[in-house]
Amino acid sequence: MDPATFWLDDEELLRFFHRHKTEMSCMENPHTFLSQLRDHDLVPEDRYKKVSRMKSKDNLKKGLYEILERLEKDRPQLIKLFWTCVFKETIMNHYPALRLMRNSLMDGSFHFDMKASEKTETEETEGGKSKELSDDEEGEEQQAKPVKKKRKRKVCGDKEEQAGPSSKMTPVKKSKKISFSSPRKGENNDIWTWPLYKLQLPVTCGDQKGMLHRGRLAAGEKCIVADKQWFTPNEFQRFGGKESAKNWKLSIRCKGTPLAKLIQEDHLKVGQYKGGCKNVKRSLFRTVHLITVSDGEEDEDEDEDEDSDLNKEDQVSSSKESFIDDSDEEEETEEQTEQQPGVSHDSKKTVFKITCGALAATLHKKRFASGTKGKSIRTETSWMSPVEFVKEASLSTDASWRKDIQCEGEPLSVLIEAKILDFHSLLCDCSICKPDSEDLENQKNDDECCTCKGEDEEEELVECDHCPRSFHKKCHLPHVGDTILGDSSPWMCTFCVLKTTQGYLYLDEVEREAAMSRQISQRMLQCQYLLLRLCTADEEQIFTSNPCQYLTNYSKIIKTPMWLGKIADKLQSEHYKTVREFESDVQLVFTNCALYNRNNAEFLAMGKKLKELFDKELNNVFNIREQTDC
Repeated sequence: MDPATFWLDDEELLRFFHRHKTEMSCMENPHTFLSQLRDHDLVPEDRYKKVSRMKSKDNLKKGLYEILERLEKDRPQLIKLFWTCVFKETIMNHYPALRLMRNSLMDGSFHFDMKASEKTETEETEGGKSKELSDDEEGEEQQAKPVKKKRKRKVCGDKEEQAGPSSKMTPVKKSKKISFSSPRKGENNDIWTWPLYKLQLPVTCGDQKGMLHRGRLAAGEKCIVADKQWFTPNEFQRFGGKESAKNWKLSIRCKGTPLAKLIQEDHLKVGQYKGGCKNVKRSLFRTVHLITVSDGEEDEDEDEDEDSDLNKEDQVSSSKESFIDDSDEEEETEEQTEQQPGVSHDSKKTVFKITCGALAATLHKKRFASGTKGKSIRTETSWMSPVEFVKEASLSTDASWRKDIQCEGEPLSVLIEAKILDFHSLLCDCSICKPDSEDLENQKNDDECCTCKGEDEEEELVECDHCPRSFHKKCHLPHVGDTILGDSSPWMCTFCVLKTTQGYLYLDEVEREAAMSRQISQRMLQCQYLLLRLCTADEEQIFTSNPCQYLTNYSKIIKTPMWLGKIADKLQSEHYKTVREFESDVQLVFTNCALYNRNNAEFLAMGKKLKELFDKELNNVFNIREQTDC
């Protein structure tokens, strides 16, 4: 059954059908559409032949409309079958209007129109009744009014209990109860409360999209389906290229909202993942003698990891000082073995940390083709092929890149032999092996935004012409305007602008107080660089987003919340007057982190590390004189 119709009842599908009959009857060349209906016994054979033979477009539209109308009136029980058969990929390819209808069902936007029409129909019905009521009927209507008022008071009471302080004394926290309702016109209700998503939710992680099954998540089973296979949250996180993330509740999102928030607000339930195998460190390299593990054993091993993670989450969430639900930081223990190191079959990993001599970089699996084809290695300054990387590191022309490039202490050849890296053949004609001019240009820059780490296909990335970085227009500081995009001249990001001009901006050292008292309009470039530097270093976007969105008790402990995204907005809108105001907000992020995470060493360390980076870069870009102890 098509997912677009799975969550809806027959009544909703019939109403949706009723409002799109005319639109469907006006489709160009509807013969394929008619044939699909006939193949599924949704239209009688004689009626199909009569309508399909019509040559006049007007008559064909009328005939098709009559078929749809008769289906609605005489065979409403087949409405799910109707939508399932017309939402086949081959049919939607012929008729874009059907694809738009399916998208409307999937994202729930059809509810807006239905609610508006219901309101109009109700008003018209009540208006007609008021004119036709007799004295007796009027009395009956008045008797019914107290019932309506009572229902209204009940709704108001629920709202007051959710918002008012008295709800704290009530055993049942109604604010935590999931209330599924369709959004009214003009409202922007969260999609996870729509009836459409009672059973499943659309989720994303990195560049991967999937559907999360609520029941499976609550039962501790593989709950996310993507690319025709089921994943646990940890597996889907790795599938989305976020294997370095320590918390899937932040890296997996529903319409931009981390699952951590939905779980905190009781919109989602997380079950216990049980298993009997002991935890094993999931290293890229294991043993030479590879052991084949059955699916069941592998699931048990992974479930054990998640079980221990969820137990850890319960302990962390019980403390007010915990920064976030640390539910999925894997509890790793070293595997004790006497075997020599080899490679594991971790084919879902997409980015590898590599070295060659003293040069460090990252290798990206999806860009890898061979030693000379595909710029798959990202250094601080550029993208390179493996051979180019070896030459850059050792200034050698030796082509032994497979052994010279190391990954976790092992040569790159181990990854190739284990089929973790796909080595393309000489006859391969893909865009990596035989790139055109546009492909070659794209290989020079990152595939994701440097600031938010996102790869939103609907939003273009702006590529710097002087470094490998790419940005969304509003992720860069300052925002990239349409006038700049329309200009064919080379564009330089803030990182490169500062690097180019820093040599002659400040020749003399200054005291810290003098630097902080400067008008920010004179030092905007430095402040923009500092904030971009922090956002880039915050790989998991923990300090970038509003913590109040996923931590229910955060505002009770922290009276003045601050996050990097808010500072970016204030910087872009020229809210700050002096450098000190900007620096004070940044330091407030770290102060709040230290206060909220007094008993959480991990996030204390993360905040401290980011603060040290900021202080170092601040002194560097403003050429602040180091203070010496007297």
